[in-house]
Amino acid sequence: MKASLLFLLACAAVLALGARADSPEEPKALVQKVQELAQKATSMAKDAFSRVRESEAARQARQWLSDNAELAKQRLVWLKEQLAELLKKTPAA
Repeated sequence: MKASLLFLLACAAVLALGARADSPEEPKALVQKVQELAQKATSMAKDAFSRVRESEAARQARQWLSDNAELAKQRLVWLKEQLAELLKKTPAA
């Protein structure tokens, strides 16, 4: 994650330099371009953090499912046995 964040910051710096090269004589336009690029970089960073959080939640969900799959199977077997016993006890119609 640190590497991708550093990569994002490096891209923002390169884009800022590119913006300056596009308009060296207009400082107001340069400031505007740098602000726009900073907003894009911030948006990209937020998106990256969001994806990391989502993938972490998915990993935890998969782990929970794998940890509890055997317990669920055991409960289903028990439930099937209980249902079979209940059906034996009820008189046939």
